[in-house]
Amino acid sequence: MKADSNIAGKDPVYVADALIAEDIDAYLEKHQHKTMLRFITCGSVDDGKSTLIGRLLYDSKMIFEDQLASLEADSKVSGTQGGEIDFALLVDGLAAEREQGITIDVAYRFFATDKRKFIVADTPGHEQYTRNMVTGASTADLAVILIDARQGVLTQTRRHSYLVNLLGIKNVVLAVNKMDLVDYSAERFYEIVSDYSHFAKQIGMDSFLPIPISGLKGDNIVEKSPNMAWYQGPTLLAHLEEAPLNDAVMQDYAFRMPVQWVNRPNLDFRGFAGQIGAGQVRPGEAIRVLPSGKTTRVKSIVSFDGNLDQAVAGQSVTLTFEDEVDCSRGDVIVQADEPCEVADQFEATLVWMTDAEMLPGRPYLLKLGTQTVTATVTEPKYEVNVNTLEHLASKTLGLNAIGVVNISTDRPIPFEAYATNPDLGGFILIDRMSNATVAAGMIHFALRRSQNVHWQAVDIDRDAHAALKNQKARVVWFTGLSGSGKSTIANIVEKKLHAMGKHTFLLDGDNVRHGLNRDLGFTDADRVENIRRVGEVARLMTDAGLIVLTAFISPFRSERRMVRELMAEGEFVEVYVNTPLEVAEQRDVKGLYRKARSGQLKNFTGIDSPYEEPELAEVVVSTVDLSPEEAAEKVLEYILR
Repeated sequence: MKADSNIAGKDPVYVADALIAEDIDAYLEKHQHKTMLRFITCGSVDDGKSTLIGRLLYDSKMIFEDQLASLEADSKVSGTQGGEIDFALLVDGLAAEREQGITIDVAYRFFATDKRKFIVADTPGHEQYTRNMVTGASTADLAVILIDARQGVLTQTRRHSYLVNLLGIKNVVLAVNKMDLVDYSAERFYEIVSDYSHFAKQIGMDSFLPIPISGLKGDNIVEKSPNMAWYQGPTLLAHLEEAPLNDAVMQDYAFRMPVQWVNRPNLDFRGFAGQIGAGQVRPGEAIRVLPSGKTTRVKSIVSFDGNLDQAVAGQSVTLTFEDEVDCSRGDVIVQADEPCEVADQFEATLVWMTDAEMLPGRPYLLKLGTQTVTATVTEPKYEVNVNTLEHLASKTLGLNAIGVVNISTDRPIPFEAYATNPDLGGFILIDRMSNATVAAGMIHFALRRSQNVHWQAVDIDRDAHAALKNQKARVVWFTGLSGSGKSTIANIVEKKLHAMGKHTFLLDGDNVRHGLNRDLGFTDADRVENIRRVGEVARLMTDAGLIVLTAFISPFRSERRMVRELMAEGEFVEVYVNTPLEVAEQRDVKGLYRKARSGQLKNFTGIDSPYEEPELAEVVVSTVDLSPEEAAEKVLEYILR
């Protein structure tokens, strides 16, 4: 600490405060330039993840006196160590976690040493919360997989290891915990390492570092343990301080920057802001904007600290171009002579993260980097059994299931394989109705059909077909419960249109299942596929200029919305035949409700399968208040308006 001539002769208290402030400034300056490592702890329930993190925080002096006092008090009330300090309570903040002694949510904690800063994610071990583990692992540079030395390699150990490897985390520490409870046995440690090595080889994990530890006692956490002199490797903290960072690795790849937003503070400035995902860039370098493929050169690199001569992976900057090139949020700026791929169909691995099962054919929102597009998922090619690594046949994916699928997007998007670039290969799927994240995915490669199958331009378009018929093409979509009267009303409407000389076609739910959809059942997944196929057929028929009428229960809003979005604005007319369940069941013309009530007919809408009423139907008719003829007239009036 050196004295400043400007404070000579001042009050001693003032001098002391100034010198303390000088020390703080020096500390903050040093702290600002430390690298940051993000890592996760994972493994099975009660393997000691929270205790380990608590010990790291304690030993790195990142606990204030009031926190320590609170921890000591909480340990006596909620602790599991007989009144001694329970380090897990530093991380297990939820009341439910303290009551059960398990981690439910992902808990993020910051700490620092003289060499490096850290953000650690304590991820839950229970299978029910595997989705939270995936969330924590998605941004990690390193994974610490814990194993209870008494239990060895368990199912959840395998599951988390598989996910860590799937998510591309290359730096893995196998922390064999609770060595104090097996008398610090070297034989037990090497037995576990041997078992884990066999599994790691099966899943393609290239390497891992095994460390014997005791999170509770502090063995090999910060200091070398005198109880395990047979172990000659680094302590956990020493390894964390030297581990490579993802950003440093990504600097060696070709330049990639997803555009987050277009910066227009005034008429004279137009820049494209985002975080560089890979590579490096300098002013004057040739770049390409994808998916358009337009090329230009970088004019300047603007940052908070002023213009830069160079920017690298991990930095958030704004680029300006030498030419006026169309570029917007979701586009990706890449190295001109080494662009990434652009496609609309991919093979990918999905980790399903919600209770509601995946429904093949249902449209979801796919968010990849700064891009958001509509996507549909095929029936899984296979589901992975993480215990045996066996490929299982499956028609859908349930909570925590991992499967390989094909995905189609509504437009081509720039991407790279996840193994090459997680930023441009990792995505999430979002339910369009609830906005809930339902899956995390990793792209493998583009399907060849996305490159080889192109839309063929035709000279006679849909408007020409409709004009020849002197009408406007439409889809009139009747929806409602079985027995509501959909088919009856649709049939009357078609007869009236035919009498007027209109060109129509009626697609009825039962009739379609005798041919086009005869291979489909009545599960939720099959119902989605049923409507997807009918929607595509209806769209092709409107291309022919026809007025298409459909009569399907179509119980899910998402699929009705999907068909609506296939059509041009104003061409989709949703008709909700609003008949109460008790009235439809009383009619029961086909005897289906009776069979459903007796258990002979499963997945029947209104009984053991839901019906989601339309929220914004163009026409609503009630067959309780109107006769079929009156209902048909109301529909016809709207169509011909």
